[in-house]
Amino acid sequence: SKNEGRRSKVFLRKGPKLPAWEDALLSGKEPKSLLKRGLRYVSVSLIMKGMTSTPDFLWGLPEVQKLNLSCNQLVVIPPSLGKLDRLVVLNLGGNCLKRLPKEIGLLRNLKVLFVNMNCLTEVPAELSLCRKLEVLSLSHNCISQLPLSFTDLTSLRKLNLSNNCFVQIPLCVFALRSLDFLHLGSNRLENIAESVQYLVNLQIFIIENNNIRTLPRSLCFITNLELLNVNYNAIQTLPDDLYLLRRLPRIAWNPIDKGLHIAHNPLSRPLPEVVEGGLDVLFNYLREKK
Repeated sequence: SKNEGRRSKVFLRKGPKLPAWEDALLSGKEPKSLLKRGLRYVSVSLIMKGMTSTPDFLWGLPEVQKLNLSCNQLVVIPPSLGKLDRLVVLNLGGNCLKRLPKEIGLLRNLKVLFVNMNCLTEVPAELSLCRKLEVLSLSHNCISQLPLSFTDLTSLRKLNLSNNCFVQIPLCVFALRSLDFLHLGSNRLENIAESVQYLVNLQIFIIENNNIRTLPRSLCFITNLELLNVNYNAIQTLPDDLYLLRRLPRIAWNPIDKGLHIAHNPLSRPLPEVVEGGLDVLFNYLREKK
């Protein structure tokens, strides 16, 4: 009857609101209606949709340049990802991914990749084929090594490997001469190799919350450093040449401040008192000691 039809329509309207992409497909709209054309990128955003798998229509949108699938429950990203070869920005953060498809190497225009807060134990060597990559976050995973082929990521400027299982800094990292930001906090590092000196453009270096006992002398030759965070380690002494890091503005206490962060280390005397006097006092002490 007409009344029953009206009641069913009312019931449907009062039901739970469908995610935008499901609503678009069920209403017969073109998936392309989900594309947002901004000033810089053609984008699709499917954040916090509770998805356990990626909708197939995505792989039929080759014009997408920015794709955000963060904060879902995705377990797998299919090989079809490689079809989106115009992607510049890809955000897969906050999912349940255990691996990335090797087809990610087909994304030759990719500049920014977030895969933080997942369950990765390794990274595919094919990612090194994304030669335009500038920003890579792999933080909060279970990764303990990187492929040697990562040396090919010569455009990489910002690398976040924090909250993983690294026992040492991967050798390939020292070949990334364009890096200006490197975060290795909350790993299992016990030392820093002398090869760190090759990261000549590094401005921010965070290695807090590890098991590092000493800082290498070669670290003092990265004279572009503006923030060096070695909080919460096992450091007892400091290299005499630390005063060469003239761009460090202060002894810093606020995590976001530039400067030398060296709190919560078992510094041998008289270093604790010297550090309390500030950076100039510390540098003068090390210079005279030398």
